Amino acid sequence: MENLVEVFKVLGNEKRLEILQWLKDPVSHFGKPVADISKNFKEKGGVCVGDIQEKAQMSPSTVSHYLKMMQQVGLLHSERHGQWTYYRRNEERIEEITSKIKKDL
Repeated sequence: MENLVEVFKVLGNEKRLEILQWLKDPVSHFGKPVADISKNFKEKGGVCVGDIQEKAQMSPSTVSHYLKMMQQVGLLHSERHGQWTYYRRNEERIEEITSKIKKDL
């Protein structure tokens, strides 16, 4: 249950929820191809932190902090390529959280 509390804390922010929604369908929300990422990560999808920051219209440090929080509770995967970090949703973890909520709450 303790881990769920941490997840709820992360999800208790409108902008972080919005970022998760954008990453659910990155093509329609960001709409530009990503050229600098590995083939494996590209197949699974990934959005550069700079693109997320631009869309969120927030400071890079705030967006980076939000992404780190979401990654720490398992909602996001990240992969670094050179100076760029790309994020995508961890659908397995999101499904696990959903199931836990249905079962335990």
